[in-house]
Amino acid sequence: MNEVLSYSQARTDLSAYNNDWYNPGASTLKRTLWYFVNALLFINPLNPVSSLKVKLLRLFGARVGKGVTLKPNVNIKYPWLLEIGDHVWIGEGVWIDNLAPVSIGSHVCISQGALLLTGNHNYKKKTFDLMVGKITLADGAWIGAKSVVCPGVTCGSHSVLAVGSVAGKDLKPYFIYQGNPAVPVRERTIG
Repeated sequence: MNEVLSYSQARTDLSAYNNDWYNPGASTLKRTLWYFVNALLFINPLNPVSSLKVKLLRLFGARVGKGVTLKPNVNIKYPWLLEIGDHVWIGEGVWIDNLAPVSIGSHVCISQGALLLTGNHNYKKKTFDLMVGKITLADGAWIGAKSVVCPGVTCGSHSVLAVGSVAGKDLKPYFIYQGNPAVPVRERTIG
């Protein structure tokens, strides 16, 4: 059986890919310095000192509140596009791939291996154009282990994204979401 191609047999052409429009908001020197600091002191699981990592994030332009805990092996793309509230816990292996701003409210938990993904590609264009969108985690949100928050998503106040789930759309406050794609399964009650 022959495979039928639509759209006049259009094909992806990555040789035409161009994201020159994208500006990460920092000089090449600053991005290079951050690359090495991130690799040596953040991604490296041998550095358990959270307070040092908080100071380095602030030095590179992140706005970080008090009582923030950064576990080992956390990967942050661009700290100058990151805002973290008070008493936030970011677990082992979390990747904040912030090509666009990421705003994390206070009392937020981002569990082990979670991914905050602000960039994607337009699969409808043969040039596979880069698309970016801000992520907001409101106060009290909990992002479960191995979960993914996609570009442009807001996780409402005290919302929960369950383990291994994928949030492609906004999460309502005080609801628990589960699955891929994540759907609301019940209200969150806090006693």
